[in-house]
Amino acid sequence: MSVISLFSGAFCKDESVSAALAGTTGLPIVRDADLVGLAAKLSGLGAEKIEKAFAAKTSVFNKFTHEKQRAVSWLRLALATELAEREGLLVSGFCALLPPRDIAHVLRVCLIADAAFRRAVAAEEAGLADREAQRALEKSDEDRALWAAQVTASKDPWAPALYDMVVPMDKATVDEAAALVVKHLADPAVRVTEASRACARDFLLAARVETVVTGKGHDVAVSAKDGVVFLTINKKVLLLDRLENELRAIAGKVEGVTDVVTKVGKGYYQTDIYRRADFEMPTKVLLVDDEREFVQTLSERLSMREVGSHAVFDGESALRMMADDEPEVMVLDLKMPGIDGLEVLKRTKADRPDVEVIILTGHGSEADREECMRLGAFAYLQKPVDIELLSDTLKRANEKVQARKAGA
Repeated sequence: MSVISLFSGAFCKDESVSAALAGTTGLPIVRDADLVGLAAKLSGLGAEKIEKAFAAKTSVFNKFTHEKQRAVSWLRLALATELAEREGLLVSGFCALLPPRDIAHVLRVCLIADAAFRRAVAAEEAGLADREAQRALEKSDEDRALWAAQVTASKDPWAPALYDMVVPMDKATVDEAAALVVKHLADPAVRVTEASRACARDFLLAARVETVVTGKGHDVAVSAKDGVVFLTINKKVLLLDRLENELRAIAGKVEGVTDVVTKVGKGYYQTDIYRRADFEMPTKVLLVDDEREFVQTLSERLSMREVGSHAVFDGESALRMMADDEPEVMVLDLKMPGIDGLEVLKRTKADRPDVEVIILTGHGSEADREECMRLGAFAYLQKPVDIELLSDTLKRANEKVQARKAGA
């Protein structure tokens, strides 16, 4: 049987439509949570890391870690695995945008409605006041827009070109919407054929290659056709031939790949610079110092040594980033206005004991050093610091973090 992919705006009755379709067609529903769980199992990454791929907000460290790209690649593999094993499915949620257009037996459906209808549903189903509902809609639409841009290259998640049919839920009941989808499901154009099965197998191969390529720190678009894998580079790179050779070597080792073709895409000629994520180096270092010029220069010097860092200029900002961006190593000044470094160290070690904190100060005393080490600091360094000493200390702190992760 064919596959239905159902993408929806928030508060557009998608759960009710999915239930009606499952009842009519007998198709099992595969939701985002199901694919997150499978992706986590396949990858060994935590489900919470995979789930973050759906959020509009991207960590400031993502340009160094490529965590979002890696999560999306594992979600693609999870869905491709399901499509290869079971032809009849109802895929509901963000992941409904993942199947490539050339799998003809996937019926792509979008449920959307005007803002007034959605606010009314938000009030009915979630008990939200009108202003709260509007904020919820704006946030959910932002998430969906950035998700669509990442996985389809369209900045408009409601663009008709992405779908076989768009159902306006402010003009149709749940039963009418389900009946309309069932009617289109009977169209010969979406029947399973040997050609569409081959495209599903191509999707699976491309997804497997993508997880391997992103696992090596690369960020390229991947597709496949009859065993030939196509890798598209969408960011400018100085040594293109070297990158292409490296990509071909990585992809060529994946079982089922008969040939690898590399090319540059439209994004290659834009201003972004290609950066491979180096998982051997610290990639989530938070620099905390109120001396802006010093810490910005330090960040640049560390970047030249392949260390991924982000700078903030006060203790309050550092503590907020603990929750939002999950740094793994912190380089912390002691003397700052507001929340000082000692208090930041105490709170960090209380809430996130896994974060390794390196104290870097120009005003500390021996008593300060002893207190910081007692509170769990990884190292205590004095300004001005030799950049090689700091780099080596960061690497050792990162090794401790990674060893802890591996043993978890």
